[in-house]
Amino acid sequence: MKERISLVAKAHERIGAYLRPGAIAIDATVGNGYDTLFLLWQVAPGGRVYGFDIQRSALESAETKINDPELRACLTLFADSHARMAEWIPQEDHGSIGAIMFNLGYLPGGDKAVTTRTESTLAALAAASRLLSPGGIITIVAYPGHTSGAPETERVRRWCEAIDPQCFKVELIHAKPNDDTAPRLFVVTRTCVE
Repeated sequence: MKERISLVAKAHERIGAYLRPGAIAIDATVGNGYDTLFLLWQVAPGGRVYGFDIQRSALESAETKINDPELRACLTLFADSHARMAEWIPQEDHGSIGAIMFNLGYLPGGDKAVTTRTESTLAALAAASRLLSPGGIITIVAYPGHTSGAPETERVRRWCEAIDPQCFKVELIHAKPNDDTAPRLFVVTRTCVE
């Protein structure tokens, strides 16, 4: 029997191969800020990380982890839904985002009743696919094991299946094969230049 793998670590590994100092990235679900910090380490100096979360406590948690002034200078946080990312990201950065991370579900240690919602997640994925640079990457860690997680994971899977295969490549990694409640990582890379 295969052991469960850390999909967040796997997402970091994949994104680390794409980002360089000076790049632009988005943390679509800031949560406790660990992915935000990871992205900052990849793009600093001179890069930019845009972070989104509807919970102010999540943004505050992220800010407490970022003590380095060089990293702070690269960070812009928005207390808003990831579904509105295209409205907040400066127009000159549209089509230039090297990596976008989604870690769906609820805030670890927070109110488990506050979760990502399927409709806003799908809107955010549509925006992310338009914001992504050629050769860019989107990672989506989904958790079908909680109440609203199973339908959200299924809709994300269907979104990935429907995305233009001429322009995007999709890979699915299971944390624990043959376990329908185990987390999944969807890796979406943009292969077209247009």
